Amino acid sequence: MEAGKPNLTLVYQAVQALYHDPDPSGKERASVWLGELQRSMYAWEISDQLLQLKQDVESCYFAAQTMKMKIQTSFFELPPETHNALRDSLLTHIQNLKDLSPIIVTQLALAIADLALQMASWKGCVHTLIEKYNNDISSMPFLIEILTVLPEEVHSRSLRIGANRRTEIIEDLAYYSSTVVTLLTTCVEKTGNDEKMLIKVFRCLGSWFNLGVLDSNFMASNQLLIVLFQVLQRDETSTNLHEAASDCVCSALYAIENVDTHMALALQLFQGVLTLETAYHMAVAREDLDKVLNYCRIFTELCETFLETTVRSPGQGMGDLRTLELLLICAGHPQYEVVEISFNFWYRLGEHLYKINDAALHTIFRPYIQRLLHCLARHCQLDPDHEGIPEDTDDFGEFRMRVSDLVKDVIFLVGSMECFSQLYSTLKEGSPSWEVTEAVLFIMAAIAKSVDPENNPTLSEVLQQVVLLPESVHMAVRYTSIELVGEMSEVVDRNPRFLDPVLNFLMKGLREKPLASAAAKAIHNICSVCRDHMTQHFQGLLDIARSLDSFALSTEAAVGLLKGTALVLARLPLEKIAECLSDLCAVQVLALKKLLTEGSTNGKSADPTVWLDRLAVIFRHTNPIVENGQTHPCQKVIQEIWPVLSETLNTHQADNRIVERCCRCLRFAVRCVGKGSASLLQPLVTQMVSVYQVYPHSCFLYLGSILVDEYGMEEGCRQGLLDMLQALCMPTFQLLEQQNGLRNHPDTVDDLFRLATRFVQRSPVTLLSSSVIVHIIQCAIAAASLDHRDANCSVMKFVRDLIHTGVANDHEEDFELRKQLIGQAMEQHGQQLVTQLMHSCCFCLPPYTLPDVAEVLWEIMVFDRPTFCRWLENALKGLPKETSGGAVTVTHKQLTDFHKQVTSAEECKQVCWAIREFTRLFR
Repeated sequence: MEAGKPNLTLVYQAVQALYHDPDPSGKERASVWLGELQRSMYAWEISDQLLQLKQDVESCYFAAQTMKMKIQTSFFELPPETHNALRDSLLTHIQNLKDLSPIIVTQLALAIADLALQMASWKGCVHTLIEKYNNDISSMPFLIEILTVLPEEVHSRSLRIGANRRTEIIEDLAYYSSTVVTLLTTCVEKTGNDEKMLIKVFRCLGSWFNLGVLDSNFMASNQLLIVLFQVLQRDETSTNLHEAASDCVCSALYAIENVDTHMALALQLFQGVLTLETAYHMAVAREDLDKVLNYCRIFTELCETFLETTVRSPGQGMGDLRTLELLLICAGHPQYEVVEISFNFWYRLGEHLYKINDAALHTIFRPYIQRLLHCLARHCQLDPDHEGIPEDTDDFGEFRMRVSDLVKDVIFLVGSMECFSQLYSTLKEGSPSWEVTEAVLFIMAAIAKSVDPENNPTLSEVLQQVVLLPESVHMAVRYTSIELVGEMSEVVDRNPRFLDPVLNFLMKGLREKPLASAAAKAIHNICSVCRDHMTQHFQGLLDIARSLDSFALSTEAAVGLLKGTALVLARLPLEKIAECLSDLCAVQVLALKKLLTEGSTNGKSADPTVWLDRLAVIFRHTNPIVENGQTHPCQKVIQEIWPVLSETLNTHQADNRIVERCCRCLRFAVRCVGKGSASLLQPLVTQMVSVYQVYPHSCFLYLGSILVDEYGMEEGCRQGLLDMLQALCMPTFQLLEQQNGLRNHPDTVDDLFRLATRFVQRSPVTLLSSSVIVHIIQCAIAAASLDHRDANCSVMKFVRDLIHTGVANDHEEDFELRKQLIGQAMEQHGQQLVTQLMHSCCFCLPPYTLPDVAEVLWEIMVFDRPTFCRWLENALKGLPKETSGGAVTVTHKQLTDFHKQVTSAEECKQVCWAIREFTRLFR
């Protein structure tokens, strides 16, 4: 953006280019330039002028959007004496532009709403707007638009108006809510059946229901409610109006979730929704799917709202079980999208009944769940002309996965065994078509794990029959039966006589391209559950692993097979493990060597990460039980493989993806043998440090943290590890000190503080006595405001654990020294840390991070309560007391109350609650 105010002609040209330039790079340049304009101070004046000139839709839309954005994010730029003028000009613009385009009206309405919420001097804004415009029918559309977005913006994330102002606004809106409803009622009476106006009215009413400020007794007898249900009952209602009315009823139902306090309105809505059954059947007859989905949403919302009542008094009053009948009618609709809407309700019902655990209640609801399961099994059927295996990534595949999850959650009401037996008997006694068979097997697979495998003849019979399925049956039936066998691994473990036939069955699948990945997953399951029985088949697993790429496996399935093999390998006699591990790793090691000598060819095998991931999974899951004093059987193998890993790392040191996978592989290798990797320590650290100077990949810091965790307690390794930390810190600090360095490199922040935390846990005195600790603490203070889940969590954990070493008297001989060193660090950084933490909580961090911050404050307080009281008081004095719109953010009493709550807290969770409540004042 050039210095000085750009002229309007230039702005017009940029807007035209943004919308109409055929050259994408021209569009991009215009977009960047206009973005900079929007961030500048001139944006206020320029958008006002563009709206006055009203030259075309594009320039007015850009100006209206800019106004809204400036009010949302940069309201503080305007001096208070200009607020009234801004309000008046926005109202003039919306009146002048009301017929130009609805999207411009919406942007201006948002701007006016956001201004009203922030401008404390604009009292009773709803009242003034209605007074000004309600007699002019042509102003009605934009007045209703403002009244629709105003309640929606109260909880907007982009406005930080604070809890005090928000409470004030909600009270104000509640006070005028009946005036708004009366305006909407009058509007409907005046405009009659004008569909556009009805849609606006319903949207506005829904918005006020959502805010939860409407008087339910006033609404229960209101004409609008009658109009709503009339619209939903009428067969000729258009799609758009039907959707708006449905949304409004759903909002109303959601608003009365606490039924007992809204009895009159609850009864009206309850009875109103029950009258819609006929209209639903009419929509089904007309094959109007949009309306069918709307009715199902309404019925589901009804059931959700009256869930407590239905469980408390089933069949009585508003616990009437006809509500469940409505959902089951919807479940009978041929389109699966309809039943899917109700899943959350059935899940909640199951959860409720599970918690109450009352056999009599289970008996009442069981028939409904049985009917639901019956419908779900039917919905899971593939098309009779479907070819090949079931797709699991398309919409229908995802629907089946959700069915599987829901069935697992509600099956206890019917009884897993009973259901499993019933499903099996439908296969055994009838001769169903392939698609019915497949769907039944699919539901059986969902519940197989919840059936008790102890001497269960039905399970044994199912397993026997499934593995005898001829290869001539439909591919999808074979696929799902393989999945079922994988889910029945517990049965195999209890009945080892099935192991051979099961493995033969799965091996057939493994050799066929469409079934290979499913078979691999099932073999992996069998290996995980039947580890001891599988040791006799280890040679077979090894043969598969050696020729892994001759099977058509997905990457995930191939890695899963190796995981299964490693789990079984760990159960072999110790003396056999080294040789077998070496065999298992050989294929991947040879492939990596080949890549290093011949360079890259094309295809999957040319990517070193394929082989590195496979080695990683082998190391990760080969965890034999090694007695003290015995050499770890994997140690020799890992020493032999190290040179190849080292060379791969060197060759690809510039490629973050490959380096990351190398480090992951090394991490599991070190974890696998623990102290047995000592001979790698020196060369590994040297290589990490030298590559990191040139290519600061954060995974080296993570790998460093693993090394500190394994070796930090060893006296002879501590100095070397400290040298490593200091060497890694130099380039890290350079990276993070760049402009926006912390925000642009959250992974580096995360991994740096994982490393520092490991040091605190393993060898606190080594770290606290070093010169690098000051820089690490300063970096932590700077990063405390970073809004990134993992990075922030690591920073907080580091600071918490650091201070805790001076608090926790674990009777180690270095406790007094630790306490003294922490005391020095706190003297130097304590005030700055507390101030930064308070500022970050109020202005930078999302609410989910607050428990971590609370733990840090708690530790500081436990360490030195009197000093902490003083630091906190100073930090609170520095917080702003009112918003740029003139509203009080925090009162003196709220500050002193908070200070007292925190400093008198007896446990950490009290600090957490206090911070949660206090920071709401700034959100």
